[in-house]
Order: sequence, then structure tokens, then C-alpha cells
Amino acid sequence: MATTPFVGANPVAMFSSVLIANRGEIACRIARTAARLGMRTIAVYSQADARALHVRLADEAHLLGPAPAADSYLAIERLIDIARRSGAQCIHPGYGFLSENPAFADACEAAGVAFVGPSASAMRAMGLKDRAKARMEKAGVPVVPGYHGERQEPSFLKQKAYEIGYPVLIKAVAGGGGRGMRRVDKHADFEALLESAQREARSTFNDDRVLIEKYIASPRHIEFQIFADAKGHAIHLGERDCSLQRRHQKVIEEAPAPGMTPALRAIMGEAAVKAAQAVDYVGAGTVEFIADGAKGLHDLQSKVQSSKGADEAT
Repeated sequence: MATTPFVGANPVAMFSSVLIANRGEIACRIARTAARLGMRTIAVYSQADARALHVRLADEAHLLGPAPAADSYLAIERLIDIARRSGAQCIHPGYGFLSENPAFADACEAAGVAFVGPSASAMRAMGLKDRAKARMEKAGVPVVPGYHGERQEPSFLKQKAYEIGYPVLIKAVAGGGGRGMRRVDKHADFEALLESAQREARSTFNDDRVLIEKYIASPRHIEFQIFADAKGHAIHLGERDCSLQRRHQKVIEEAPAPGMTPALRAIMGEAAVKAAQAVDYVGAGTVEFIADGAKGLHDLQSKVQSSKGADEAT
């Protein structure tokens, strides 16, 4: 699940000021929307962004620090200090940077400043792939077949890959953006590719744990936008197809997904809502699915319905 923090439908009744903990286009979009809603906008910037558009758009702007993100846009204590001094009632993290950082959400709560996004507990529940997959299985949300347990011995993981059936994907549990990911087509290549994936995961995420899952040869990357409130209610707003990618990064998003049927949309949408409710998600977010599109979504729908029929029969 990817988080997409947002300002609610009628934030004026709740907040009169917002600190935008980001830069560039997303900061500009937040500033413009908040201004239309009558909110005082507070920008932050690194030394490299002193003349940036998001700085000029805001009602006030504060210097965070030097150009490196670690010394500016990722500096939690500095952001909280500016929020206090500026009188910001909420902090909108945008996307990237600290938007999916539970420690930042905790810091906001401790400072008495609202974090515009999901709770820290929801982010922790979905932050690591192995725990997220286990939680989704428990909630009845379908996941790609594979191994996402605790054991990490190379010989054990290799045996699991053999049982799953090649080709498989090795994925860093803390990964994202294709880092720490390797496709393995042959049993003989597993050890070398596992070592390579773990090395990259260790250097990128400081965590070399991996999971193994079946490689989907003709994948469809389909996302469902969800909205959830603090009382356990959640809805989905339909899907978008993000299958066109370069280096595991989305290039084009298309909505509705080509070939999507109403019946399959209902099935996947229900699963997306279950995923949100399983972690007590609050706010806007995205539940991402990998579907086997080898024979099209019509064929996938019939397989899902046949599987549900078999479950009900037992």
C-alpha cells in the first residue's frame, strides 16, 4: 500500500494553517489548494531552493538547512521546530521524503501538530513487505504466492524458491523502486542472485532480509485509490493501470484499466477496502495489485470467480 496524504473535504473547519514539508511541484499543488480553502500556507526550503516557486507561493517560508535532503527536507526536528514557531496547525508531507516515515508522524503527534496522512501504526504495518503480506493474508486479501517468513538461511530460501517454481523474484522486505530485487530463472543461479539482492538491500535500506515470490511473466500493475475515515469506514474510487514502467518505475497511469470488467473491479475493489481496514488506515491511499494478464483480465475474472466458488463449496 502506498500512502497519499491529503487535506480533507472541509479542512477549513479543522485547520487554518498548514506547513508543507516538501518542495517542487507537490509543494506548489498543496499550497495552491490550501490557499483556495482559506488556509495560511507555510513553506520550508533548503539553501538550494531559496528562489523556488513553492517558496514564493506560500504566505511565509522558513529555511531548513543546506542542500542535502538529510540536512533539510528529512530533518524531522527542524521541521517540528518550524511548525511550532510558525503556529502551523498541521503538516502536509506531500509524497516522498517523510511522507511514509512513521517516526515523523509520531513526532508530529508528540508536538501537538496534526500529521496529514495515515497513522504511524498503519505505516509500520505496511512498511515491510513480509509483514504486510502476512497481514493481508490474514485479512483475506489475495497476495502473490511465495515465502515471506522469518528464516533467511540461503539454503532454506533456495529450497523455497524450488518449491514455488521458477521463475521467482527475490525482493528486499524493506525495498521499493526495484532496489534489492532480482529475477531468478534457474535453480543454479539462485545463490549468486540472492547475494546480489541482499548486498543492494543492505546498502540501500540497511536491511538485507528478503522474501521470495512467484514471478508473474505478464504482469498487470493495477492500483485502487482508497479513502478511509477514523471510524473504520473505507471506500475505493476505482482503479488505474500502471503497467507501463521503466526500471520498475511507473511511466503512464491509465484509468480505467484497459479490459477491466465490472465484476473484477468489484472483486479487486473489495480487496482494496479490506486491505485498508486491516491496518486501520485513515486518509487517502493506494492499494497496488499485480495481476496475471497473460490471457487478459476477462480470463483472470473467471479464475477468481471459480476459486471463490470452490471456497464457498468447501
